[in-house]
Amino acid sequence: MVGRFSDRAVDYVRYRPTYPAEAVQAILDGLGPPPRLVAADVGAGTGISARLLGERGVRVIAVEPGEAMRRAAAPHPNVAWLAGRAEATGLCSQTVDLVLCAQSFHWFRTADALSEFGRILKERRRLAISWNRRSTSDPLTAGYRQAIVDVGGEIAAESRTFNPNVIGKSGLFSSPERRSFPNFQRLDLAGLIGRARSASYVPKSGAAGERLVRLLRALHERYADGSGFVTLVYETEVFCSTRL
Repeated sequence: MVGRFSDRAVDYVRYRPTYPAEAVQAILDGLGPPPRLVAADVGAGTGISARLLGERGVRVIAVEPGEAMRRAAAPHPNVAWLAGRAEATGLCSQTVDLVLCAQSFHWFRTADALSEFGRILKERRRLAISWNRRSTSDPLTAGYRQAIVDVGGEIAAESRTFNPNVIGKSGLFSSPERRSFPNFQRLDLAGLIGRARSASYVPKSGAAGERLVRLLRALHERYADGSGFVTLVYETEVFCSTRL
């Protein structure tokens, strides 16, 4: 799984959606002054969520096994990078106040990852799991997903539903509390194509890749505003639980 994004890092940096400020605040609520916090962003990708925490003053250790993703990450003074995995981060026991998994938890071996998170978290500190979920009711966003499905691009790891009960059942964490926030991504045609290509499961070349571009061009032509932009609609979910 580590190499799935090796040829996607540039598109990932340019075209992946960020997270709304309200979601970042929900992740940090009640933990104390951000400059006193140490967070592990696990499966950090190119550092989208790590930098959002760093901008609040949090000291972040971005744990990412993919070398291409780490190399593509923009530097931030509060973010340090570590070539670890969710199941073996390389961090010392009870050293972090927050473990964040943003758009990454579905890639992990659940039981092993939760055990590792329990090990590195201080007692009574927080595990936060977050996703940008594409809207199923917005016509443009639904059409975008259908275009990917039509070229064979959806895989189970990307489409399966997160079951929050696995967190509480681990015996290491409280049952998570869910909050959600609207999120929007405004893209021109190049951005819409790049957003699709940033996903590990989407064909970038060959007949399927060419067909995807045609489908996305048609979507863009149908839904673009006067400035040539379309808007993908997401719901940002945040699940927070406490280390017991």
